[in-house]
Formats: sequence, C-alpha cells, structure tokens
Amino acid sequence: MTDVVRTVAALRRAVASLRDNGQSIAFVPTMGNLHRGHLRLMDQALQAADVCIASIYVNPMQFNQQADLAAYPRTPKADLEKLQQAGVQLLFMPDDQTMYPHGQHQQTFVEVPNLGEILEGEHRPGHFRGVATVVNRLFNLVQPDIAVFGKKDYQQLMLVRKMVADLAMPVTILAGETERETDGLAMSSRNARLSPQQRRIASRLHEALVEIKNLVAKSSENLQKSIEKTIKELEEAGFAVEYLSLRRRSDLLPPEPGDRQLVVLAAAVLGDVRLIDNLETEKLS
Repeated sequence: MTDVVRTVAALRRAVASLRDNGQSIAFVPTMGNLHRGHLRLMDQALQAADVCIASIYVNPMQFNQQADLAAYPRTPKADLEKLQQAGVQLLFMPDDQTMYPHGQHQQTFVEVPNLGEILEGEHRPGHFRGVATVVNRLFNLVQPDIAVFGKKDYQQLMLVRKMVADLAMPVTILAGETERETDGLAMSSRNARLSPQQRRIASRLHEALVEIKNLVAKSSENLQKSIEKTIKELEEAGFAVEYLSLRRRSDLLPPEPGDRQLVVLAAAVLGDVRLIDNLETEKLS
C-alpha cells in the first residue's frame, strides 16, 4: 500500500517515523504520467534502500512555455496504481501552494552556473534554475539518503550531481539507465503527444545517436561533417534539430583530443513535441 501525503507537515511526520525505525530512504522525484522508465528507477531505489519515496509534481518553474505546462499529461490515478504495484511506500503529491507558498517568482532559487547554461540551458533559458530549485527543496523536505535520476535526462543528472557536491548535501545520486521502446525511442511522458505518423519517425533520433556513437568508437576523422550530415537528414525527415553534440561526460564541455569518455546528446522538435536523447560512447584510440 502506497501512502499519499500532500503537505509538508504530513511528509515530515512520515519521514520522521521512518527514521525512528532506522530505515534508509531512497527518493525518486517525478512529474507523473509514469511509464516503465520511471518504474525502473523505483526498482533501483528499492534495491538501494529500505524505503522508496516518490514525488509527483509538475513544476511550473522549469517550463519555458505555458502551453507546454498546460499540455503536460497528468494521470494521478494511474500513477498511484503503478506505484503501488512497484512497492513504493510513500508518495508526496504537493500542489503549487505547498511547493511555492509565496509564488514561484518570489521563491529563493538555486542556479548551477556553466553546466546549467549550455545545451538544454541555452535552448530553454531558466529551465535548470527551475530544476535545481525544486530538487533542492524536495531534498530538504524528504531528507533522502539516496536519490535516483535517469540518464535519459543526462544534463539534468549531471546538474543535480554538481548541485549536491557544491552544496555538500548528504545525498548519494544514483543513475538509472534509459528505458526504450522496441524501436529505440527513449521512453518519455511526452511521447503520448506524438501522432501515429510522428511516432513512426521519432525513432530516427535514436538511430542518429547510434550512428554518431559508432563513428566515435571508430575514431572517425570527419566526425563534425558526419554530425552535420546527420542533422540535415533528421531535418529532412521532419525534425527541427536544436542540437546534436558530442561532449565529454565529466562536464559536458566539448572534448579535448585526449578525452575518451564521451556522450552524444540531442534535442529535436517533431511537430510540437520536443524530444531529447543521448548515448554514452568511448573513444578507443
């Protein structure tokens, strides 16, 4: 049975009770509309700690467009059923008043410089301020030992890790692998908004990443030209590509000649649905 709490006071009472019983806590923050990728994160949390606490909150501070916020799918009843089946013990479902009592524009915020300003940060100004602020607040409320974030939002994972390190927060951040559909499309709550025709095209984004990953592994000399060619092919297929970029994993800056641990990241809009994906890769020579 998953207990649902909606207020700060109720959450703190529940957490205090768990602590009194000597139980370790793993936390998985979400925006709801849960799919298999989310549930894998819950499984990982339950393997790492005695108790898994999840949250569902569609955070307005991290949306750049009101239309995108309004269109974000909300399925609380189905989500709760999935959490119960997954064995999640506690669900925190706050409203805006609970999370931002004085309004989001009067809220003290957290901003991660540099890492929060590139790639996603460049195309979605203010997005990572919203992410860092809400995650910081949730960490302060839940006080978890462990938190689990998916690699699908790779830059978000890196940003949360940096925030935790910079602010000396006593939380261990675990990374969950990206769950994919059978054709390779990364699972996302936004995929439900794709039309049947767009859904058939959407997997090409993953195919493009695989192609670049393989070229990196082979140490292709014409990598930048290949990336530009791949972008053109995606745009001809119907995508509006925001970026397709090879970065080093440690800080998401462009790689230096000796860097081997790399990641290729992409963001592209198909119709009115924005898709992101990434693949880690390694330069072998």
